[in-house]
Amino acid sequence: MNYYSLNNNAPQVSFKEAVINGIAPDRGLYFPSEINPLPSSFFEEIELLSNQEIAFRAIHQFVKADLPDSVLKEILEQVLDFDFPVVPIDEVTGTLELFHGPTMAFKDVGARFMAQCLGYFSKNTSSEVTVLVATSGDTGGAVANGFLGVKGVQVVILYPDGKVSDIQERQLTTLGQNITALNVAGTFDDCQKMVKTAFLDTTLLENMQLTSANSINVARWLPQLFYFLFAYKQAKQEGKEIVFSVPSGNFGNICAGMVAHKLGMPVKHFIAATNANDTVPEFMKTEKYAPKPSKATISNAMDVGDPSNFIRIRHLFQNDHRLLRHMLSSYSFTDVETKTAMKTIYENTDYISDPHGAVGYLGLKKYQSENPNTYGIFLETAHPVKFLDVVEDTLGISPEIPPQIQKVLGKEKRAIHIASYQDLKSYLLK
Repeated sequence: MNYYSLNNNAPQVSFKEAVINGIAPDRGLYFPSEINPLPSSFFEEIELLSNQEIAFRAIHQFVKADLPDSVLKEILEQVLDFDFPVVPIDEVTGTLELFHGPTMAFKDVGARFMAQCLGYFSKNTSSEVTVLVATSGDTGGAVANGFLGVKGVQVVILYPDGKVSDIQERQLTTLGQNITALNVAGTFDDCQKMVKTAFLDTTLLENMQLTSANSINVARWLPQLFYFLFAYKQAKQEGKEIVFSVPSGNFGNICAGMVAHKLGMPVKHFIAATNANDTVPEFMKTEKYAPKPSKATISNAMDVGDPSNFIRIRHLFQNDHRLLRHMLSSYSFTDVETKTAMKTIYENTDYISDPHGAVGYLGLKKYQSENPNTYGIFLETAHPVKFLDVVEDTLGISPEIPPQIQKVLGKEKRAIHIASYQDLKSYLLK
């Protein structure tokens, strides 16, 4: 299978080339040339399969030309070594917990998969790859952990100053080795713009091999379809039409879920729940895509004003707004509404949600108010302790600190401060 640029002005490439390039020369995102549905028997018998078997069959068509079956199976064994439970909230609602990995965020799957792929591709070469990644919160920690110690790979993480939680910052600034953190005077959108600009900088490209570990990279993005299938496996027995509500920032996660649907996964609808950064909810109302500067919120991983992956979603539906609306709804919620939802969930069920999961819950309940005969799953994308100050302030409780978090609390944070793209370029060239 080949991958082509959504800007349609670059040559098609293999999976390996798409992973190493990160983004196409015409600045477009890579997209698979075809998505072939899995046989209906796969979904009919999915509860009989292990998570590793489900993942192998789901992603095989996208990577088989460059990853031998034995290598792919080994990668999946290493990536999927933790649980993805759907936890009941009420009779028509469950939450898919995606925080049982090493950095306690959903991005552990994609970051580890990409790191393993890049490590395999660079195993027999002497050249070094520099991975550039912008983070609004959890991406940085997941990428840092996934790539730590991978030979032939240097990782440079850009994050906005003062706009990630203390624990998130510690996860990406305390590891050392081949991981460098750059503290940017600006927003996540500024960080993401710098990364994209670097891929078009001929001076940089002549001196180094650059790739991205953001969800613009196909190896970071595609594996996220796994846990939608894992959730379907668990929720299938509910006997109702299933809907997914996904707290959405850069829209890679929900886009991967829609690829799972294209593979044949029976699902009625997707809800993209956002915070005050409402670019996509407004587009769904007006059919006009108008990116705007991002706003800081308590659900900081979704503070994105120009979500990169939304073009992939539009492409999945042939840029037909009518087709898209049939499968996607998108709602925006304030910090006040988010805190109220956190309180409601806790008071009714004793379940502690993080602010991102609470936004997903709000989106789901808004949809279910008009579509009651559905079973809804909202994604809990990070452990609530990663947003400890918000949880303590909202619920008046202090969750127990898990071991994955405890191990970074006592470490010294190390970051290089930059204020412009020229600062980034100067650092990379050094």
